[in-house]
Amino acid sequence: MSAFLNSDKVGEHAPSLYAASCDTPAHPVLCDDIITDVCIIGAGYTGLSAALHCAHQGLSVVVLDAHRVGWGASGRNGGQLGSGFNMAQSTMEKKLGIARAKSLWNIAQSAKATIHQLCSEHHIDIEYHPGIISAFHRPRYVKAAHEYAHSLARDYGYDELEVLSKEQIRQHIDSPVYYGGVLDHGAGHIHPLKLAYGLAKQASCANNGTGARIFEKSQVLSIETTSNGEELVRTDSGSVLAKNLVLACNGYAGSLDARIQQRVMPINNFIVATEPLGDAAQALIPQRRAVFDSRFVVNYFRITRDNRLLFGGGETYRYQFPSDIRRVVSKPLTHVFPQLKGIELEYAWGGTLAITRSRLPLVVKLDNSRYSASGYSGHGVALAVESGKAIAEAIGGDTTNFNTLKDLPCPQFPGGALARPALLAGAMTWYSLLDRF
Repeated sequence: MSAFLNSDKVGEHAPSLYAASCDTPAHPVLCDDIITDVCIIGAGYTGLSAALHCAHQGLSVVVLDAHRVGWGASGRNGGQLGSGFNMAQSTMEKKLGIARAKSLWNIAQSAKATIHQLCSEHHIDIEYHPGIISAFHRPRYVKAAHEYAHSLARDYGYDELEVLSKEQIRQHIDSPVYYGGVLDHGAGHIHPLKLAYGLAKQASCANNGTGARIFEKSQVLSIETTSNGEELVRTDSGSVLAKNLVLACNGYAGSLDARIQQRVMPINNFIVATEPLGDAAQALIPQRRAVFDSRFVVNYFRITRDNRLLFGGGETYRYQFPSDIRRVVSKPLTHVFPQLKGIELEYAWGGTLAITRSRLPLVVKLDNSRYSASGYSGHGVALAVESGKAIAEAIGGDTTNFNTLKDLPCPQFPGGALARPALLAGAMTWYSLLDRF
């Protein structure tokens, strides 16, 4: 098990606002030896989406999680259902060619539509609210961002972007620190843990109740490929023999497969939620858009359904969370909203996400029967669900979307397994210093 679990309680959800406002029904521990078509390790968005879409194809599915459904980044993130990848389309065109860049954009658009469709069909209330603002903390960033927004409308037909001047962004965010922005009307924010449990329920109920079997508190201890090419997965109280295996652990993959560990790096991020603000919430962000800014260590925030400010900020690259998350996050929070100095922060939690060097996800077929998707680099709400769907389609024989996503450039991080976090910490700390200039 990854050392990045050191800051968490085994089998318990993080002490988040999400866990306090979501029904989290338990699933059993694996205490049997099971034969199945597909075994999925990880009950986050990737794994649950893969399970749901495999079950819809009539495949038998087992999902194993060392902790709980949505326990990792899927249940702790900032809740932003954004557009595209963590790479500008213009950069993607240069690196991958125009045709593939446009295919990837279409997949990212489909990712948002998939979530909306699933929630509509299965009556999953994820508290969706439209609109995400990218806010720029340096004047020099604004012109290029506005030009990029116009290029997406011209070259990709995406007309959901509204450019914001310094005066206009102040109408959306009551903060003095931003010089302009872009409002994406085609994106929005959600309650992330409700999405995870909604996917889990539908995966379990698929095919008239014969869908995926989900087991919690069932840590995988070993994976072995048998002589006939099947995957034997062992826990301390059971095993699963599967024709296909999906590694859907993202930042918690640990040493399950060294080929993933070399190219996907876990990092920690932190969020607080204030006390309910009443009418003051409307004054902070009048139209309740979600926001992320242009800093290297990104600040992201939004107003929740019960009128709290949810604010994410600060990163660490070591194994332990800081001892006082409130103190870490309150510094960027009060920089953005100085009028909230002294406000009570009722909830504070950390989580582990995963990045790649290119900031593109690692979606791969590792062997004849082993798949993996991870490293969403901050865009996991949409891309994880769609990647899980693409893997399920590939297992069923349709590799169209999987082939578009697979083998994106994700070079290895330098250093061995022990040195890699320290090297990353040094590099990320250096880049974060640029936020000051």
